Amino acid sequence: MPFWNAIKNEFIDIIEWTSNEQDVMVYRYPRSDNEIKHGAKLVVREGQVAVFVNEGRAHRHIDMEIFEPADVFEPGTYTLETKNLPVLSKLQGWKYGFESPFKAEVYFFNTTRLTNQKWGTPNPIMLRDPEFGPVRLRAFGHYTLRIKDAIKFLREVVGTHAHFTTQNISDELRNMIVSRFTDVLGESRIPVLDLAANYSELGQFVMQRIQANFLEYGLELTQLLISSITLPPEVEKALDKRSSMGILGNLNQYAQYQAAEAMGKMAENSGGNSLAHTGVEMAMGVAMGNQLNNSLNAPPAASSAPPPLPGQAQFHVALNGQTHGPYPLETLRQYVQSGQINCETLVWKQGMAQWQAAAQVSELSSLFGGTMPPPIPPRAF
Repeated sequence: MPFWNAIKNEFIDIIEWTSNEQDVMVYRYPRSDNEIKHGAKLVVREGQVAVFVNEGRAHRHIDMEIFEPADVFEPGTYTLETKNLPVLSKLQGWKYGFESPFKAEVYFFNTTRLTNQKWGTPNPIMLRDPEFGPVRLRAFGHYTLRIKDAIKFLREVVGTHAHFTTQNISDELRNMIVSRFTDVLGESRIPVLDLAANYSELGQFVMQRIQANFLEYGLELTQLLISSITLPPEVEKALDKRSSMGILGNLNQYAQYQAAEAMGKMAENSGGNSLAHTGVEMAMGVAMGNQLNNSLNAPPAASSAPPPLPGQAQFHVALNGQTHGPYPLETLRQYVQSGQINCETLVWKQGMAQWQAAAQVSELSSLFGGTMPPPIPPRAF
């Protein structure tokens, strides 16, 4: 009898899954001819569930001692006997001992959260933006899922796979996410420049729309995050230029600053060069200096001032060898006060035969009346 028990114990198996691969979702326990001996030990660790499949059909496990139905074996250690496998016992006709082992497959399911699953739009999404018009957007992010219903996942997705990983289903899940994200983004009508402030809300809306699709596979979507929503490179460059113009503000002042910077760099790089090279740089410096002087002394463009009143005379002004204007009388008054126009400045208006000094024009002579004090009256004796 002791010898018989020793031989019998040789056939008591321990069925368990000890792999720590993070991307494995389902693992089928390898068996020789799928034979499991009576009295074998089943070890289900935390973060796992186990399902028995007999002749291609998954069976429900009924614990006869607790009288509570369960679809799968939860974490714990089980002795595989007729009392906790009544369905298999009935189908296989178990006998005592190891003489009549039953054939079945054991699938282990990873029920932990599978994090950092990537998703993104393979092609740009065409949308109509209220500010930029038609635009193309790309979106990227990641999501987290877990197995919620092992039997449904086995029937709907896994099938006969012995080693099922996230890569086997990632394309299908990504396509579902992109489809729902496109719907949510189009319906939201959020301007492109305001999308960054709504990443969290968009992710929540997509989760609500797509959760039912995941449940059909026996999966649960626990988190969906949007990492970025980007425009095409050429549109981003145009947007950067537009932003730069807004930051620069006064373009005339920026041009003056650029000219001064260029002159300073030429002065720094002129040391050690030949005399001829230095002369060329000096000539360039003089030319840039004249250009800078013109930009500094030139009055603002006529378009910056409001249009003149009807019937009011307008004058062209000669400054630094160039014609500016025409300007109304009030604008010329401001230039006289700022010193940009004096009594000898040449002016012309329509109907005049030639250019004349501003002080010699009757309409403008009054502008210079206050520039010098009146003569001292004679002293009374």
